[in-house]
Amino acid sequence: NETAPLAVLVNQSLVRRDFAGEDPISKRINLGGTRDGQPIWFEIVGVVADVRSLELSTEPTPEIYTSYLQDPFAGMSFVVRSAVEPPSLVPAVREAVRQIDKAQPIAEVREMEQIVSEAASQPRFNSLLLSLFAGVALLLAAAGIYGVMSYSVTQRTHEIGLRMALGAQTRDVLRLIVGQCIRLTLLGLALGLVSAFALTRVMSTLLYGVDPNDVPTFAGGATLLMVVALLACYLPARRATKVSPLVALRYE
Repeated sequence: NETAPLAVLVNQSLVRRDFAGEDPISKRINLGGTRDGQPIWFEIVGVVADVRSLELSTEPTPEIYTSYLQDPFAGMSFVVRSAVEPPSLVPAVREAVRQIDKAQPIAEVREMEQIVSEAASQPRFNSLLLSLFAGVALLLAAAGIYGVMSYSVTQRTHEIGLRMALGAQTRDVLRLIVGQCIRLTLLGLALGLVSAFALTRVMSTLLYGVDPNDVPTFAGGATLLMVVALLACYLPARRATKVSPLVALRYE
């Protein structure tokens, strides 16, 4: 109440900044002064977890929570928790406020789901845009691998025919073409992973609750690209096995 000793709660960010390695409980903190210049001291009575009040991508800042009875302010927000649908509570909440003070208007009523959705709208849009570019890049990579392997098969038609004439089996030709494809893909993956790790600092601002260097994510992306690459080089490799040795030996 108003006559109780002035007390505050602080979040973990403030503790890390101002009380590193110390127990902040029972310590005092100055929150301004009186009109005659005397400091106003509040006692820390508890520590609460950090929250992201504005944006999901913004790191939590040091915060102090005071009692409304000891440090009143003009505006406030109430959180109503219930097992029923939130819209059905609006009339009851308005009536409860009206019974306390008819002159107090309710400026805005929103569901927590809506607030979180709005906070995540920009990161969600950025993720969608990046996913679109990643999909286009994946298609271009598949087309590029297919084109390179098709050209390689065409250039090596005479060699393939000669190998088959000397007794090479279908699986040997497949192993030859697919092996070349795997080597090129592994080289590309190595260069891509190095570049991706170098760009993680840029991506960290778009992520929330996810480590930019998340190993399963990189492993999943590399596996997906390897599968796409194998599918892209299978068709040229399969076509190479259909080459007639007689036709291939006459090919120039």
